[in-house]
Amino acid sequence: MIKDNYLDMDKIIQDKKILKLFRAVESHGGVLRFVGGAVRDALAGLKGFDLDMATDLSPDELVEACSENGLRTVPIGIKFGTVGVIINDKVLEVTSLRRDIKTDGRHAIVEFTTDWEADASRRDLTINAVYADEKGNVFDYYNGIEDLERGNVRFIGNPNHRIKEDYLRILRFFRFYSLFGKGPIDEKALKACVENRDGLKTLSIERIRDEFSKILLTPNVSKTLKIMFDNEILGFLLAPSENFQQLDFLIKLVDDENIPHAAMRRLFVLYQPDEELAENLAARLHLTKKQRESFVRWAAVEVPSEAFLGADSLLKLIYKYGKDFCRDKMLLQSALEMKNIPNLHEKLQQIEDAVVPIFPVRGKDIIAAGINNNRKIGTVLDKLEQIWLDSNFELTRDELLNKVSEINQKVSA
Repeated sequence: MIKDNYLDMDKIIQDKKILKLFRAVESHGGVLRFVGGAVRDALAGLKGFDLDMATDLSPDELVEACSENGLRTVPIGIKFGTVGVIINDKVLEVTSLRRDIKTDGRHAIVEFTTDWEADASRRDLTINAVYADEKGNVFDYYNGIEDLERGNVRFIGNPNHRIKEDYLRILRFFRFYSLFGKGPIDEKALKACVENRDGLKTLSIERIRDEFSKILLTPNVSKTLKIMFDNEILGFLLAPSENFQQLDFLIKLVDDENIPHAAMRRLFVLYQPDEELAENLAARLHLTKKQRESFVRWAAVEVPSEAFLGADSLLKLIYKYGKDFCRDKMLLQSALEMKNIPNLHEKLQQIEDAVVPIFPVRGKDIIAAGINNNRKIGTVLDKLEQIWLDSNFELTRDELLNKVSEINQKVSA
């Protein structure tokens, strides 16, 4: 199905220099179109999407066309038909039309083609198989536009075949259902996901983690996760949770405060872990080092709610744990208790604007005071820092150093 002048291409083409690539492909007798997420999201009225493009030129022909028209290219996945074209120092991925001759769940043996419908047939979902040229003409081979309008998320062709080509498509299906689904979940798709769920065990945990994190950030995450838990999707990796009220509370809270959403915060509220479970979840999901440190610290550090209320106590928390921790911990505790912290907006702004004090004493100052034992140096510094904190950061460097001798005597006693 072709719809002429159907899409406002200003929603997709932000950089007009991309049009030079269209002319380059045309000069070689080829056709270039946007495909997948860029078209889908533009049709849905969304913004901020990545651009993916497809062409009926082979990879070698595309490289030649770009070279003759002054466009630089970089090899990204030539074997699978993807060439990177440099537009304003950004890499734009262009993939040649192809058929997947053989797949093993991640990699594929491909055959290049000039058949646009054949290329569409290998894609996962109907809403991801819509193409558009630079004039706004839309090419829809599997009723993706109608499905998008009606909120139907379904696989192209046989769901079992699509899933067996890459088991990650199970999680992608749930992600796009949470993003675009408007009614009951597609029963054929759900049945295929359940029948093939053990295939997820063959994927790397990192791929699962990244896709699950995307699901966590979708607008209808609670509804979607309920379906996933009820059908034991990822049951080998994650236990079911029923903490959806707290999750919804967190989502609304973050929306109201106009703060960027974070998948790890949602995961934390979903499982409400103590330190041991937080470590366990971090290990199971192969969280990155940064993700793990934040996730486990949220569980390990207990902060009385009243500590967020006073300016002095809040500044001490910021000094000790950092602004990000204090913001996240405040949001998490509010969600877990399903109770708004008084003047939350002002408190969050206070965290953002805080000038973090700098402890004025260093190890060399303790050595200059005549203490050379490394263990004692550390102990004296810790005690001085606590005295400084207790003074609400008011004691000066000299006032603190005047206490070194007294502290050393107590440490040595």
